[in-house]
Amino acid sequence: MTVRLPDERSGPARARLLVVVAVPAEADAVLRGLGAPAERVPLPGGALERVALPCGATVDVLAGGVGPGAAAAAAATALTAARYDLVVSAGIAGGFAPRAPIGATVVATGIVAADLGAETPEGFADVTELGFGTVRHTPAPAAVALAAEALRAAGASTVTTGTVLTVSTVTGSAGRAAALTARHPDAVAEAMEGFGVAEAADRHGVPAFELRTVSNPVGPRDRTAWRIGEALGALERAFAVLPFPALADSGSSGTGSPGTGSSGTGSPASEAVTSGPPNSRRAEPPGPRRTPKEAGRG
Repeated sequence: MTVRLPDERSGPARARLLVVVAVPAEADAVLRGLGAPAERVPLPGGALERVALPCGATVDVLAGGVGPGAAAAAAATALTAARYDLVVSAGIAGGFAPRAPIGATVVATGIVAADLGAETPEGFADVTELGFGTVRHTPAPAAVALAAEALRAAGASTVTTGTVLTVSTVTGSAGRAAALTARHPDAVAEAMEGFGVAEAADRHGVPAFELRTVSNPVGPRDRTAWRIGEALGALERAFAVLPFPALADSGSSGTGSPGTGSSGTGSPASEAVTSGPPNSRRAEPPGPRRTPKEAGRG
């Protein structure tokens, strides 16, 4: 049975965005940043938190679970139940030093499935090279520029744009980090859900966008180097300043095509800027109640 969520689009059009995170701690940070009361809305298998903002946008926040499969399933469920202008994959991530240091905010110019493919005698071949589909979705450049500009104007400590890799197994060695950067020279961060969210959005004809804040460097797995609280604080501050109606408009009118079939090496080079500020609320839903500390984000 298809569940249809209440649609608030009678009268003037309202921008509606779906934000998909992995775990409740990330949803909480996003909701604190939005800074308005949230209404819990049931979905098959869970629920999302709906926030109507004074700017006229409606933002639905969904904790869909860890990994591309869970994220794709959760996003597809929400997309079947309501209409959206833009789908955002968000949360904390591992950053590729020095381009995305701990505490940085990353806006994806490309969303790439980095380990979707096959090992061959010549090395790794992604599914695009194998002729089975795409490994890349490209957010609209106008949306990327708008978000980066708003974050910098608000004084975000470091804002970086570039490719965000989606992996099913987080990197835990210097060797794998080097292999990923060799295949994806403009990669700035690694997370586990972006490509799954973008695939679901693409199937529903909705543009996708990814925003991450960095909790740890990609490389050898060292829990003492993780700064999860700092990354969640940066995530909260990012969602306090994003221009949601304009972001939804630019996401749908930009020139970026969802799936380009590229192997993740052809998007604009990453860039970084520096300076520094905060804001504040709560959510739950599909997926186990695991914290980012338990998950280990890249």
